[in-house]
Amino acid sequence: MPPKRTASSVSPPRRKRPRQPAASRLGFLTVGQTARILGVSASTLRMWESVGLIAPVRSNGKYRLYSPELLKVLKRIKYLRAVQHLNVPGIKRELGPAADSRSPREPRPLGPKLQRLRARAGFPLADAARRAGISTGFLSSVERGQANASVATVQRLAAAYGTTVMDLFQTARVRDRLVRPGDRRVLEMHSGVRRELLSTGATLLQSMLFRVAPHSGSDGAYSHRGEEFIYMLSGALEIWLDELECFMLHEGDGFCFESTLGRRWFNPGKVEAVLLWINTPPTF
Repeated sequence: MPPKRTASSVSPPRRKRPRQPAASRLGFLTVGQTARILGVSASTLRMWESVGLIAPVRSNGKYRLYSPELLKVLKRIKYLRAVQHLNVPGIKRELGPAADSRSPREPRPLGPKLQRLRARAGFPLADAARRAGISTGFLSSVERGQANASVATVQRLAAAYGTTVMDLFQTARVRDRLVRPGDRRVLEMHSGVRRELLSTGATLLQSMLFRVAPHSGSDGAYSHRGEEFIYMLSGALEIWLDELECFMLHEGDGFCFESTLGRRWFNPGKVEAVLLWINTPPTF
């Protein structure tokens, strides 16, 4: 008779690990990974989705996938909920009009506009993504309105398509000598950064009021021709130039640099950073 196997000699059957969707290997995070990074439960993420605060990408209708851009939005939502104690309507007001849409999966105006500009420029999806320094899957999600692009990404896409950010948002260049606070045109890309145009129609310079939420920023570097000036009204802003020089700006600081230097910036503080940003010539 063959020897009997003891319990210790029998190897337990190996459990097959669930196969992750290919998109998660292209810079996207699963719901579990995102929940661990934020320190919230997966059910909380699903609740935020159900009330229209976020719209994660779906892989073949099965997996929820969270882009780096959406992670920025989630961090802001957590801050507004935990620190500012805002309810859902209040959070939607802070995030902007897109968060108050009827459906979290409703395409946003910027996505179809980017898709049309890419087609007009004659760029395949992969070529356009390479020029902007992002993955093909992420650009596809942005064009379908399933993901949000950062300030840096939109700036690089606009440059690749030979246009400006203002043109992407279909903001008319009407010259107004006087712009009152209630008449400011607003550019907001749902990454915790709000830009209010302080002047319109100028041909040699562009002035904007930036409002950068805590732990938000450009999420990448971008550059163009010209010169720029920043005056800090409140809060703090960390800015890197060509990944070689780092400056920390505080209230009352003035900062000038060449626009040809690749810049990325971030608000490391716990309060909103407010700053006057002037660039010449107009490139946004």
